[in-house]
Amino acid sequence: MADSMKSTSDLSIRISRIHQPVSVLGFGRRIGIWTQGCSIGCAGCVSVDTWDPKGGTRVSVRDLVDQVGSLADDFDGITISGGEPFDQPEPLARLLDGLHGVIRDSSRPMDLLAYSGRNMHFLRRRHQSQLDLLDAVIAGPYIESLPSDHAWFGSRNQKLVALSALGNERYGEGHQSPARKMQIQVDPGGSVWMIGVPRSGDMPKIEAGLARRGIQLEGSSWLS
Repeated sequence: MADSMKSTSDLSIRISRIHQPVSVLGFGRRIGIWTQGCSIGCAGCVSVDTWDPKGGTRVSVRDLVDQVGSLADDFDGITISGGEPFDQPEPLARLLDGLHGVIRDSSRPMDLLAYSGRNMHFLRRRHQSQLDLLDAVIAGPYIESLPSDHAWFGSRNQKLVALSALGNERYGEGHQSPARKMQIQVDPGGSVWMIGVPRSGDMPKIEAGLARRGIQLEGSSWLS
C-alpha cells in the first residue's frame, strides 16, 4: 500500500493551461484543463500549440487536483481537453479519480467531461477504465470538411456520449445545445486566449480583423 500511495503522489501529468470560468465547453460554468501532447494532429485543429508532447508544463496530479479543489464550489463541472487527454492514460485516470474526491466535497453537482480525437470504439477498447470515471465524452477526430453547428464540437462525425446518470441528465438524448459562442480571456502575462469551438475559417478572419485595426499577433496557437 505504501508503494501504491507513493506512486500516486509522485505521478505527474503534462498540461498546456487551465482556464476558469469556462462557459462554452460543456454544461454551465466550468473549470477547463487542457492537456499537452497529441499524437493525432487533425487538420484544421485550432490548438496546434498543444500537440508537442514535450511542450506545456509537467505538474503533479495531486497538486492539480488540489488547485481544482480550491475552486470547485463555484462551478458546475470540469472539462478536460487538449491536446489528446487519452495520450496520457495513467495520469488521466489518476486525475479523474482525484477529481471525484473534489466533486464529493463540492456543495453542488459537478460533471466531468472530456474531449478525445479517438472514436468511441477505440476508447471503449483501450480506455474503458477512464470512461468509467467520466460523466460524458466528446469523441472523434475533427474533420474540417464536415462542419457542425453544435456549440461544443466542430465536426458532424464527433459524438457527445453520456456515461453516467448526471451525464445523461446534462448531455443525453434531447439535451439542448446552446448557441455557439467564443470566450476571450487575458492571463496575467498579457496573453489573450480564445476559448470555445470556432467555425471553420473563423480564426484567420479574427486575425485579419485585428490586423486591419493595427493589432499584430506575436503568435497564434492554431498556427504553432
